[in-house]
Amino acid sequence: MAARETAGLRPMLPTDGPLLAAIFRASIEELTQDDYSDDQREAWASWADDEAAFGKRLRDGLTLVAHVDGEPVGFVTLEGADKVGMLYVAPLHARQGIASLLCDALRRLAAGRGTTKLVVDASDSARDFFMVRGFVPKVRNMVPVEGEWLGNTTMELDLALLAERA
Repeated sequence: MAARETAGLRPMLPTDGPLLAAIFRASIEELTQDDYSDDQREAWASWADDEAAFGKRLRDGLTLVAHVDGEPVGFVTLEGADKVGMLYVAPLHARQGIASLLCDALRRLAAGRGTTKLVVDASDSARDFFMVRGFVPKVRNMVPVEGEWLGNTTMELDLALLAERA
């Protein structure tokens, strides 16, 4: 049975911070090697070094957690009404439908709240994933992180247009 068939979703629990920080770090370290240098990945992953602050950032938005057999394997955050803040999947569960499950749930939730578009600053490693789901590249960015410059692309998904097509 595929991971997507056995995966469930739930809201973030107060105790999830350290587990989600570990997923965040592992995802960056193992799944972005083709697009970012060791120094860039280390700087990026350092955002989770302060697990309390990382957990607070996740709790400040709406965070959905994907789990398989009760264990968290990925998460997505909605910041404000329309920004996909983070979408990360544990490397062992990558390319098994978990990110799609999370992204689709967040899209439906945002649309149900009346949001007309979603915005994401997609890493170079995630850009194609978002394009396949209808996000359109708008702006190329270079972001300073702990002395390193990381490239990403601001992308938008028109939820109203998707609703018209449905």
